[in-house]
Amino acid sequence: MTTSEAVDVSVDAMIEDLRTLVEVESPSRDLDALRTSAEAVAAVVEARLGGRALIVDSEGGPHVHWSGGGTPRVLILGHHDTVFPLGTLARRPFLVEDGRVTGPGVFDMLGGLVQAIHGLAALEDRSGVEILVTADEEVGSHSSRALIEERALACGAVLVAEGAADGGAVKTGRKGCGTFEVSVAGRASHAGLEPSAGVNALVEAAYQVLDIAALARPEVGTTVTPTVASAGTLDNVVPARATVVVDVRVESADEKDRIESAFAALAPHLDEALITVRGSVGRPPMPESAAAELFAVARRLLPGLEGRAVGGGSDGNFTAALGVPTLDGLGAVGGGAHADHEYLLVGSMAERARLVAGLVNAIRSA
Repeated sequence: MTTSEAVDVSVDAMIEDLRTLVEVESPSRDLDALRTSAEAVAAVVEARLGGRALIVDSEGGPHVHWSGGGTPRVLILGHHDTVFPLGTLARRPFLVEDGRVTGPGVFDMLGGLVQAIHGLAALEDRSGVEILVTADEEVGSHSSRALIEERALACGAVLVAEGAADGGAVKTGRKGCGTFEVSVAGRASHAGLEPSAGVNALVEAAYQVLDIAALARPEVGTTVTPTVASAGTLDNVVPARATVVVDVRVESADEKDRIESAFAALAPHLDEALITVRGSVGRPPMPESAAAELFAVARRLLPGLEGRAVGGGSDGNFTAALGVPTLDGLGAVGGGAHADHEYLLVGSMAERARLVAGLVNAIRSA
């Protein structure tokens, strides 16, 4: 069965539900906004699928969980938090124009969430399917990881409704990713009267940035990128403290171990400077082998569909690391994730909804 032979879905209805979710802004860590967003997600799920969508409270915000009943067979995974602060909607409102939908979160990942709900809604039998929509994916999934892993293991297959890769490809592999914070403690002194009496944390941080950047091994897919730095208090004071934040991406468990060990071994260059490191590669790599079985099914449903390994992480990293078959990037076709030009292509919405529906049927009948 190809997706063109599968269920019928309404693009107009999907756009209206997408408008509802986008116009409830949901920045990560804003618990009040996330509560309102979770209630909106639950309302859309219940209106389209019936039953009850449970709101699961956590320190990171409320998650939404829905079950179609019966023996769990497939988990549809998404998140409702976005990277955009409150007020973004005022300057970048929800808009449908020239075959594109724009607005904060349409591509990452509210569009994919709506498509998955509507694809499932078009099936007469929704048993064996669960939907989990988390509140903290954009900030590491610390409060949702245990629930994600629990439901993935219970279901045995995971479809991730994150946005597609370039050209509409699904995501068959992802790098592991993490954030490290390197803190430097020095000693303050007067920069003019007694500069040598101090221990310059900013100078030490500069040494550390060079050491850290040298840990990258792009030939094996490992990137180590210092991204944010801060130091000092006044222009005539030797800085007593400095911090450097580092983004890390790896393709293998061996590289994860190497990087974590290297950060733990960072040593100061200046006498009396102290180094403290926090962080880890929190999302394990998602190997392409985890997606192979489901990708083969997806290609039978949608001939010509491409798969691609990408650098960004998602909650699919967690489920794949457990050995649960996981296919990612089943959501919106578009681009501009985390950017002001974020967009979704209207012309692909029905096809992607049908693809999710077809995958659900194939998994349940296997």
